[in-house]
Amino acid sequence: MPIIELDTNLPADRVPAGLEKRLCAATAAILGKPEDRVIVTVRPGLTMVLGGTTEPCVQLVISSIGVVGTAEDNRGHSARYFEFLTKELALDQDRIIIRFYPLEPWQIGKDGTVVTFL
Repeated sequence: MPIIELDTNLPADRVPAGLEKRLCAATAAILGKPEDRVIVTVRPGLTMVLGGTTEPCVQLVISSIGVVGTAEDNRGHSARYFEFLTKELALDQDRIIIRFYPLEPWQIGKDGTVVTFL
């Protein structure tokens, strides 16, 4: 169950319509998870500084069970997310940061229990 959070200081009118759906589909493909299990939040218009400047930027946080736990995995994921984000948001790679958080099944609540028991 990947949980994707995209924070940006881009104003909402500069975030392409439907980005959340395309990011959901891209995440399913990149992480090899079913699209119906991906959760995406897009938060535009935030006050952000990256590299000492308030120029447009993005922070992408990727939390998931079993697929973001190694440097080798995340190097490949990172390349594919950077390709997606630079194309979708017209940002240079140096204006994007990605954070990966491996999760355990007991850390996700769903259907009145935790994923461990589903």
